[in-house]
Amino acid sequence: MGVYTFVCKKSGAEWSAKQHSGDLEASADCPFTLQRKLVQSALNSGDSGAIQSSFNYITPSSAVSQVIIGGAVAASIVGGGAGAAAAPSGGAAAAEAPKEEKKPEKEESEDEDMGFSLFD
Repeated sequence: MGVYTFVCKKSGAEWSAKQHSGDLEASADCPFTLQRKLVQSALNSGDSGAIQSSFNYITPSSAVSQVIIGGAVAASIVGGGAGAAAAPSGGAAAAEAPKEEKKPEKEESEDEDMGFSLFD
């Protein structure tokens, strides 16, 4: 799993980015294009897997971008809360959902609980 954090700054009409602790750099004319170039730079570093990226403005002319490649797969919830979580090693562990006990519901309205009725 690779995590790449970039400090991005706007100078004139161009955005530039430098990796926080590394040698990767990129520049572009808009933040969207810059983010795409940063993802491509991170991919060229040799990591593989799922890609997650974010671009968060700090001020109108500065931002932080993060690219995450690889990592664990999020578990999905199936049915009544039962799901399976993927282990980082690739194996899956099944999780059993606790059985829910249904309590009988009272058939009283909330108006009777307050001591008056709105329709009297």
